[in-house]
Amino acid sequence: MPAKAKEKSGKKLVIVESPAKSKSIAKYLGEGFVVDASVGHIRDLPQPSELPAELKKTSVGKFAIDLDNDFEPYYVVNPDKKKKVAELKAQLKDADELYLATDADREGEAIAWHLLEVLKPKVPVHRMAFTEITKEGIARALDNIRELDTDLVDAQETRRVLDRLYGYEISPVLWRKIARGLSAGRVQSVATRLVVERERERMAFRSASYWDLSGEFATTAGESFKAKLTGVDGARVASGRDFDDKGRLKDSKAGKSAVVALDEQAATSLAEGLTGAEFSVTGVETKPYTRRPAAPFTTSTLQQEASRKLRWSSRNTMQIAQRLYENGYITYMRTDSVALSNEAVTAARRQASELYGGEYVPDKPRVYKSKSGNAQEAHEAVRPAGDSFRRPRDVRSQLSGDEFKLYELIWKRTVASQMADAKGSTASVRLSGTSSDGRSAEFGASGTVITFRGFMAAYEEGRDVPEGQDESGSDARLPQLAEGDALVGSDVQALGHETTPPARYTEASIVAELEAREIGRPSTYAPTISTIMDRGYVTKRGGALVPSWIAFSVVRLLEEHFAQYVDYGFTARLEEDLDEIAQGHLGRSEWLRHFYFGEEAEHGLRHVVENLGDIDARAINSIEIADGIVLRVGKFGPYLEKPVPADAPEGTEPQRVNVPEDLAPDELTAEKAIELMEQQGPSERELGVDPETGRTIVAKDGRYGPYVTEVIPEMTDAELEAMPTEYYKNGKPKPKKKPAKVKPRTGSLFKSMSIETVTLEEALQLLSLPRVLGEDEGKEITVQNGRFGPYLKKGSDSRSIESEEQIFTITLDEAKKIYEQPKQRGARSATAPLAEFGDDPTTEKPIVVKDGRFGPYITDGATNITVPRGMSIEELTREKAIELLAEKRAKAPAKRSTTTSRAKSGTAKSGTAKSGTAKSGTKTAAKKPTTKKASGTKSAASARTEK
Repeated sequence: MPAKAKEKSGKKLVIVESPAKSKSIAKYLGEGFVVDASVGHIRDLPQPSELPAELKKTSVGKFAIDLDNDFEPYYVVNPDKKKKVAELKAQLKDADELYLATDADREGEAIAWHLLEVLKPKVPVHRMAFTEITKEGIARALDNIRELDTDLVDAQETRRVLDRLYGYEISPVLWRKIARGLSAGRVQSVATRLVVERERERMAFRSASYWDLSGEFATTAGESFKAKLTGVDGARVASGRDFDDKGRLKDSKAGKSAVVALDEQAATSLAEGLTGAEFSVTGVETKPYTRRPAAPFTTSTLQQEASRKLRWSSRNTMQIAQRLYENGYITYMRTDSVALSNEAVTAARRQASELYGGEYVPDKPRVYKSKSGNAQEAHEAVRPAGDSFRRPRDVRSQLSGDEFKLYELIWKRTVASQMADAKGSTASVRLSGTSSDGRSAEFGASGTVITFRGFMAAYEEGRDVPEGQDESGSDARLPQLAEGDALVGSDVQALGHETTPPARYTEASIVAELEAREIGRPSTYAPTISTIMDRGYVTKRGGALVPSWIAFSVVRLLEEHFAQYVDYGFTARLEEDLDEIAQGHLGRSEWLRHFYFGEEAEHGLRHVVENLGDIDARAINSIEIADGIVLRVGKFGPYLEKPVPADAPEGTEPQRVNVPEDLAPDELTAEKAIELMEQQGPSERELGVDPETGRTIVAKDGRYGPYVTEVIPEMTDAELEAMPTEYYKNGKPKPKKKPAKVKPRTGSLFKSMSIETVTLEEALQLLSLPRVLGEDEGKEITVQNGRFGPYLKKGSDSRSIESEEQIFTITLDEAKKIYEQPKQRGARSATAPLAEFGDDPTTEKPIVVKDGRFGPYITDGATNITVPRGMSIEELTREKAIELLAEKRAKAPAKRSTTTSRAKSGTAKSGTAKSGTAKSGTKTAAKKPTTKKASGTKSAASARTEK
């Protein structure tokens, strides 16, 4: 230990990610420990445009990754974290030991490594990991300090570099061929493809009609039950599952009885023929029923269940779970393990026995194993924290409403996972009768009787019910019946049904689908869904995920030109490879080289991008909806286009109509497209000629509604040739160029006007705006129409007026009187808030949600923050509103660092020499940093280029 360290006071510095977490663990660490937070990542890859000038022309310049030097990332300290880094360095100067206590997953390991690289401690360094912030959890973590796991760091860095390569190579193709601002991502593109493919299935779906019968049947003792028709004359009656997606009856499989589809006439006549008929029981079957409890929560199942039972988004669930974890109520919430520690199993069994009785707890503890062989992250399920669980009633007063709901859900699931099976029996009964016309009809009914609730006394897992399916009926109780018993039928009715298309994904079901395909990891599900919604690829309708038309274009381009990179199996294999890197079985740089550069027999990403060939942007952005009607995804949104008839006059433009924003893709049928085309008035109408300019005036339909404009013809080649020749000073002729095109005047139609009815006189009035009224206090007053309505303008002072018609009638005196009044905040009378959440605990001002120019926003009168995209007002809670406002207040404006300042900051050159570089897919033999070695020593992971 350096001599200087001996003079220190024995202080131990512990660094975690979040301030909330630092406060919680500080309670359990004794004297001598100082806990501080890095507030998330302190370094990341910069934008290539922010690189120093000398690096932009090197192999680092394209991605901020050195392609020629084992894909070394060029990291920089985030501008808004420089102050925090300085604070941590100051704390470290007075410390004898450093404990890196970031989260117990790959990302947490990477954050710890970045801290090590930037702080360069000269004191012993320990890696402390825990999955719960409790006294017991912290004590165990201190007893089991370890070295930094460089394999986990390598896996996380590989993921970061992989995502940069993937996004930065493919996204620009989307910008060029579809629209600016789009992005491609390794997991987000696959998730978008899933949503689009499901919508394609719905668009191709054709419904089928089928009928069956339902009746009430009673025993001689008077006990009654309901049964449905199952067969007629020995043939099974078709149900929804017997039809394909084209509405056709599926072929019967070999060995199966024939299937008959009843139409309305056949079903109605059969119902009438069975009125008053005698029925008897032809078969009774009883089986024992056993149901096991569900495994404890993983990240995925937690998000799914919170979506089903609490109607929460994945992002909302994870934010609330994060708060519960940081405050010591639950274990780490990013995990794909279903295992419970011995202490947790004991706590769950003890609590189940205390609450429900010893018979509700099995003789042996239940052991759950993850379906995935590569389950990792926190290595334990999400459960209540501690070696003794706190009951929900004991924490109700300590938690917010949403925090309590989620804690209770996790507590119930965990306790139930160690309880006994539910027991009971299922009974199925068949009965038959003969109609008046001689047809034999068979009915069936089934029910379940629970004789011992077992785990169901504490918790029952929810399930997704596809659209159009009935959730009821499985718990019907049947009377005691025996074969041959006579029954009396009544109220036999014919019922018509329609087959339904495949259900759209919900947040819960798409998370389940991604997990089933082994795509992504626990920490990626919520941000993936948020990303595809923020990008405009997907919107929510109720709980269903509906793709936008631009998502269709993106997915089509990726499928046709980057098929491998949106292949489900390929994406899952990438995750497996990252797991192999995390376990030290694969070399990071070799794997990245293979992915990006490829090999002789297999092309890498760079080759694919450089050899795309011609991509027909018009074809990518077009979908045929009906014969002669094509949907196109344009710069300003989707629209329908009908080609110009062959006999139309020259210069005729195609008929176009915008697609309503609230119309889902599967609702845009051929019939609907034709209807929209027929409903649309003319998209352009010539009104006449302006007598002053001689220019033609037309009315058009535009992105922001109908408007009028003037047509300014371009100069012809003959007119250009007739222009006088200009000469340079040396006498040489100056090349003739067409003058810059004059911008035509435009004016939006009033709400009372339409393309069909607007006159030339009205159009000329609109084109004359703004109208000058005169001067007041030396400033000109004008009146004009704007995006948000008509208004007056005097210098920088704008005042709204009541109606569009006033634009042409208001006088200077009337305008002056308006300006004599005090200016009111807002153009019109304030509207009622969309939601109110009481006073903010920090500012003590009322928190409300208002409808703003760019959508709903949260405000306390001083701080405003937009409601996150994808979160409805109904989903927004008081706690979330307080959190968002607090984050906005805490976020200081980021200072853009210049190339010069970054170049002077002492950044190391890229290509820093490494020791023990991995070769031929083997892991480096370099030693990992120990708790007694200065962190400046490089290892396979820590030899990254430091900036």
